[in-house]
Amino acid sequence: MRVLISGCGYVGSALGLLLTAEGHTVFGLRRNTKALPPAIKSISADLSKPLSPDALPPNLDAAVHAVSPGNSKDEAYTLAYTQGPRNLLAALEPQRKTLRFIFVSSTGVYAQKKGEWVDEDSPATPETTSGRRLLEGERLVLGGPFPATVLRLGGIYGPGRTSTIERALRTLRIAPQEDPPRYTNRIHRDDCAGALRHLILLPDPDPLYLGVDHEPATLHTIAEWLAARPDVSPSETGTPARTTPQNGPRGASRSRTNKRCSNARLIHSGYRFLYPTFREGFAALLSETP
Repeated sequence: MRVLISGCGYVGSALGLLLTAEGHTVFGLRRNTKALPPAIKSISADLSKPLSPDALPPNLDAAVHAVSPGNSKDEAYTLAYTQGPRNLLAALEPQRKTLRFIFVSSTGVYAQKKGEWVDEDSPATPETTSGRRLLEGERLVLGGPFPATVLRLGGIYGPGRTSTIERALRTLRIAPQEDPPRYTNRIHRDDCAGALRHLILLPDPDPLYLGVDHEPATLHTIAEWLAARPDVSPSETGTPARTTPQNGPRGASRSRTNKRCSNARLIHSGYRFLYPTFREGFAALLSETP
């Protein structure tokens, strides 16, 4: 297959390496391509401006838009999730109509606050501007010229992104437990890449999936699990002794939501998680930390 990954960053590069290892040809599109892995063919482009079709490789089988906004300003979200996709779709227009387009969104489009379960059929009525821009982008690509699928990701963690671990240990030190419990939803970077690969290769995917692991969890639950591990101890600042602060998860700037996201549709489609819960994912991170 020939696959274009627009915004080939933290998740996109992992996806690209996964695909190239299987023999697929992958093109990574971003403004600065210096950080792209050598196995991914680079395309330097700015999606804030109209893009010539000639700037893109021909005969693509799939395009994945996995852009991060860079900051929480409305302008950044508008560029990443509405203006950018619109310019990309226009440039892809001459390509064959069987091209599969996958748009990476966020569970930040949900505003539920009572700990209820949400899935692909639950109402998405975001209260934040960032969430509304994500929803606009979803509607844009689903109404576009190509068969499209949206993957709404929970909070992304993985190598270099350990902020959830740090917040959980601070929670244990400062506030034993919230009442009522406030749930968070997450997914390991490698499962983000794995789920996207799965959707690219799936013969007839649905228009919408949630990308979260099996277990929504409170920070207190995570903190208790961490505190029981012999290889983790809170420092004076409440951060793990074996980790260093990094950037937090990518996604919409969230208001104080409280929801439990279901991955049942993704599982039913045949995807199997590498890290089914935070326990497996965090254990892998801690074992890799020097």
